[in-house]
Amino acid sequence: MNIILKFIALFTAFMIRPAGMVLTHFKCRNGMYPRSAIERFMVPDDKINWSVEYKEYKPPNHTANSIHGKPWADPKIGDPNFKPKWNALDKNVNRESYTGQYLIQDRYPLNPVGRTGICGRGVLGRWGPNHAADPVVTRWKRLLSGELELDKNHKPILQFVAIKRGDTGEWALPGGMVDPGEKVTTTAVREFQEEAINSLVMSEDDKKEWEEKFKSFFSNGDEVFQGYVDDPRNTDNAWMETSAYNFHDDKGDVVGALKLNAGDDAVGVQWVDAAHDIKLYASHEDIVKEVLKRRLLAIT
Repeated sequence: MNIILKFIALFTAFMIRPAGMVLTHFKCRNGMYPRSAIERFMVPDDKINWSVEYKEYKPPNHTANSIHGKPWADPKIGDPNFKPKWNALDKNVNRESYTGQYLIQDRYPLNPVGRTGICGRGVLGRWGPNHAADPVVTRWKRLLSGELELDKNHKPILQFVAIKRGDTGEWALPGGMVDPGEKVTTTAVREFQEEAINSLVMSEDDKKEWEEKFKSFFSNGDEVFQGYVDDPRNTDNAWMETSAYNFHDDKGDVVGALKLNAGDDAVGVQWVDAAHDIKLYASHEDIVKEVLKRRLLAIT
């Protein structure tokens, strides 16, 4: 087992995801676990990899009571009726990881990046990878005249739709969890509609009108990232992974012109300037920076 762990550690240490991000984590180590009074066991930078001996490591075990018995959540490991197929498509639940094969130790999947200071499932529904989709909806910032607004370096300013999370108060992409059997692109579009324009409270006529407008716009997204997410909800045995797609409204006359209205679990929504020093929830800032880089390259 130690040989396998060392191989995985060496492989993941140099793995670069499509958005240029090294596979590692910072936000899901140390500090308090979200929505709890449980403090993570401290994990120094040099003790993250499972291949590194850490005899003192005794993380608290936490699985939130709020997810027990939920239809979207896995049962407890050890339940005689729960026989998951790790690293595979388990009926309509995808238990494969974008990082490759993850290890199973004493029946529990191990976080492919390493220790997080807490074991169990936390508030996540699935043991192992929990798949999400994040739409990065963008437009160019414009003056009242309709001309592109430029920054101090005389470059166009890219804007993206951001929602303010109700749980942490941080700005984030309007993404969400992939339902069993659902395509990730479908999830991205659904979550954008629910969180950014609050389609849940729209009349049926309004929904049909927006569906027609969105049909063409959301049919041509560019995948900008697929992989592990440094999410504060991650544990040693459950973690977030996402696929992020950029949907760009170049003329600003479709999604770029819509009235934003926070919905679902968002408490605020707005167009935000994409900047290199932006701070967002989880790994969202890295995703936005990748989109910004690609869009600026496309117009130069």
